[in-house]
Amino acid sequence: MGLHFDRAEFDARRDRLLIEMAERKLDAILLFAQESMYWLTGYDTFGFCFFQCLVVKSNGEMVLLTRSADLRQARHTSIIENIVLWNDRHGANPAADLRNLLNDLDLLGMRIGVEYDTHGLTGRNARALDEQLQTFAKVEDASSIVPKLRLVKSPAEIEKVVRAAELSDEAFDAGLKVIKAGADEAAILAAMQGAVFAGGGDYPANGFIIGSGPDALLCRYKAGRRKLTKNDQLTLEWAGVYHHYHAPMMQTVLTGKVSKAHQELYEGAAAALAAVEKVLTPGNTFGDVFETHAKVMEAHGLTKHRLNACGYSVGARFAPSWMEPQMFYSGNPEPIGPDMTLFAHMIIMDSEQGCAMTLGRTYLTTTGEPRRLSRYGLDLIVK
Repeated sequence: MGLHFDRAEFDARRDRLLIEMAERKLDAILLFAQESMYWLTGYDTFGFCFFQCLVVKSNGEMVLLTRSADLRQARHTSIIENIVLWNDRHGANPAADLRNLLNDLDLLGMRIGVEYDTHGLTGRNARALDEQLQTFAKVEDASSIVPKLRLVKSPAEIEKVVRAAELSDEAFDAGLKVIKAGADEAAILAAMQGAVFAGGGDYPANGFIIGSGPDALLCRYKAGRRKLTKNDQLTLEWAGVYHHYHAPMMQTVLTGKVSKAHQELYEGAAAALAAVEKVLTPGNTFGDVFETHAKVMEAHGLTKHRLNACGYSVGARFAPSWMEPQMFYSGNPEPIGPDMTLFAHMIIMDSEQGCAMTLGRTYLTTTGEPRRLSRYGLDLIVK
């Protein structure tokens, strides 16, 4: 079997889920998020672009409803023993197949939680599901249960993230060898992504961000490439990925001379990230991290150029994003605890001057100070 964890690890995760279900008085939970299925069973696929569902009962029984294309995928990559197929055909209604499965599992009239907040359950499929379950069971939104359990990483998971962080550094090593005036963004991107693959890593859950010149002010990947000029700015956000576990990094690299504007933006970004490192500790909240970042940005006169979030939890994720739901934004009461893997990014986009500056690293929280997982410091890099 193609499992990335031993059976004891999966058993421990299942037991944690069952405890949460008992506290919520759930007789079953319907998992639609691919990362939830992967975390709980090892099931590894991009087949969540179609209707599929992992049913978990309060007694620990698990049944996967999926398509024939994923039957062998589930058998090979997961601990799931009971797999039921819905058939591709004109007029197929897999939500009805799921209702029939739930009936076979004696869940009629029971209390069932549903993972609604996921790209693995489209709006159309959610409506079809609700139509099937409205008179069948007592349904409630259980979207937060598994993401909350996934927030704290096990020792085995931390090993994956540490390896992912090594791949992040190796990707940056490869990129820096290519970055210079006249270099093509395509060659830089190929070098960085190639280094992750060469190191045994995986595709990221979202594309690497790369943009120079005016595009350095963008926070998303876009199609199209350009060549760097003599005095240029290049924003990169990438992640080493190992067994789907991500360790993102972010940095704006300059070519040629450093302008006064770029130097000022860098000083603000570096000061903010250094301040954030001090509050990535138990006793603080995700909201505290954001407020710390915001105060430093304000002190540097950069409030109008910063974003309204400055990072998030990371782990095993699938397309379209490597971001976990727990984010650093204003007022977020989520407490920081040990053994979390958190990505903090300082993003400053000065559209008035056309200048960008970013700096981001992934951290492992401990009982004290956080551990920065990259061997790269916070220095401004000029090529």
